[in-house]
Amino acid sequence: MSRIGKHPVAVPSGVTVSVEGQTVKAKGKLGEMSYTAHDEITVAMEDGKVVVKPRTNSRKAYDLWATSRSRVNNIVKGVAEGFSRKLEINGVGYRAQVQGKDLVLQLGYSHDVRYPIPEHIQIVCEKPTEITISGRDKQQVGQVAAEIRGWRPPEPFKGKGVKYAEETILRKEGKKK
Repeated sequence: MSRIGKHPVAVPSGVTVSVEGQTVKAKGKLGEMSYTAHDEITVAMEDGKVVVKPRTNSRKAYDLWATSRSRVNNIVKGVAEGFSRKLEINGVGYRAQVQGKDLVLQLGYSHDVRYPIPEHIQIVCEKPTEITISGRDKQQVGQVAAEIRGWRPPEPFKGKGVKYAEETILRKEGKKK
């Protein structure tokens, strides 16, 4: 039995949610998003909350129950307040800056890495060594953060590279003389 799927999704003020068949549409201050649930799942509005239930007692329905509830919760939260991810850059000469619609990274290569900023994603560099990625789609924010981190993942000896702000790097001891 799903523990996550049992809980209904609360709809905050300022967000309107409509359920039409298997499609859930949420509209808020950050825009509009929709999610179409699998046929094994039923989605309904009850007392101002979105309730997700399995249609049958099959294994697949129970597997998709919590996933569908989480996806509905993410679109409701996304249009209400959005999601953000922070990245930190460590290393001598490593820095980032936003130029127009591109994020320009200097990561120790012979050239600058230019990353085009996708639509519906905002990237801000308060300092040259901090990047904040924000948007309404949790999956897209995480994907952009992973792609930027992928250009120079942190290495375990000196800790140089791009890492998530909450990530801790397990450091290794260097060579012995």
